Amino acid sequence: METAYVIKFRKPFYNHLYLRLKRLKPEEKLILENNFSFYKRLNKKEQRYFEHRLHKFLDEKDFVGRDDLIITTEMRVLISATAVMLTFGFRDFYIDIISRIVVYPKIFYSTSNKTYNKGEFNPRLKSLVLSWDDFKKGYAINNDNINLGIHEFTHAIQINSLKSRDVSSVIFTDSFSELSKLLNTNKRLKNNLMASNYFRKYAFTNQFEFLAVAIETFIETPKDFRNQFPEVYRKIKQMLNFNIAGY
Repeated sequence: METAYVIKFRKPFYNHLYLRLKRLKPEEKLILENNFSFYKRLNKKEQRYFEHRLHKFLDEKDFVGRDDLIITTEMRVLISATAVMLTFGFRDFYIDIISRIVVYPKIFYSTSNKTYNKGEFNPRLKSLVLSWDDFKKGYAINNDNINLGIHEFTHAIQINSLKSRDVSSVIFTDSFSELSKLLNTNKRLKNNLMASNYFRKYAFTNQFEFLAVAIETFIETPKDFRNQFPEVYRKIKQMLNFNIAGY
């Protein structure tokens, strides 16, 4: 039954079904309320679902500080909230391919890539790695379409969706395939994307970076995105199942 529904409507039959909603600690909820604008855009019921998912995500993942960085509640809440935001339209929101979130105080040297990075995702080690300084900068300006947390979590979600067969992963990968086909067959659209100043040049490095930049842009400036590139916007919205918060 759900298969037919998904094929017709391109979204899960349901996302939120919980026996008992978990609650955040007062300190965690205060950080969320004061620092995470997406949460404030949700209605009361959606906020309770968001809090429940955030609680579960915090319990599920290990946080590790590097270069003498001490992991704080603020770090844990805001980084986890980014993941919960991006998967809020999913049924399975855990991103199982991530077990550990490693946080450096600033740009770090990656032994796997032999480069200095602001962030990276290592699927072999199931680790998402972030510079806290650059993560904070991503939210300090909320309309420049640059957000490190969103970018790196998108990479993890995309790889996770390729390895999983839950309904949301299937919708994500199928929608991305449709988006890729659209861009490969509609040369005018692709040329307009590349010529625009709306997407930064890094988006055209490869298909993985394009998606990460596109989702940064989708989250931060949805109205501009919808007005300038409505076909691409609709595919991203379908991919994330974002029928929420005015998207």
